[in-house]
Amino acid sequence: MNLISQLLPPSNVIVDLDVASKKRVFEQAGLLFENTSQIARNQVFDSLFAREKLGSTGLGQGVAIPHGRIKGLREAVAALVTMKEGIPFDAPDGQPVNIACILLVPEKATDKHLQILSELAQMFSDKQFRENILHSKDATHIHKLISEWEPNVSN
Repeated sequence: MNLISQLLPPSNVIVDLDVASKKRVFEQAGLLFENTSQIARNQVFDSLFAREKLGSTGLGQGVAIPHGRIKGLREAVAALVTMKEGIPFDAPDGQPVNIACILLVPEKATDKHLQILSELAQMFSDKQFRENILHSKDATHIHKLISEWEPNVSN
């Protein structure tokens, strides 16, 4: 089992979100986390936006991993959003983003936070995996793809 599947309930997968900017993605993430995790939407938005000001969380290849620290949060929580149309995200390759995996971590985040980000980067560096996510129009199927993904463990 990977770390992401433990943080991402099926209810936190949104397919074909119709937005035109990362600001709108952050607003939708705020609504989602408010409804599923009882975290105030403005707290989610402010945290994600503050982190984005430090530098884009766009990885490239159509993927972004917006993340933020939330005061009072006990455990990390994630959401995965696929966009109806790619949106500008200031990614290093200049490509629009179609997949955003949004991560919220406790204010005093630990090494686990870095492990999660590392696993996400590894997960989304797999072209076939990204295409499978993008071509799926079913949140349950996307959740299953993520749950079944195995990280490469180097010893």
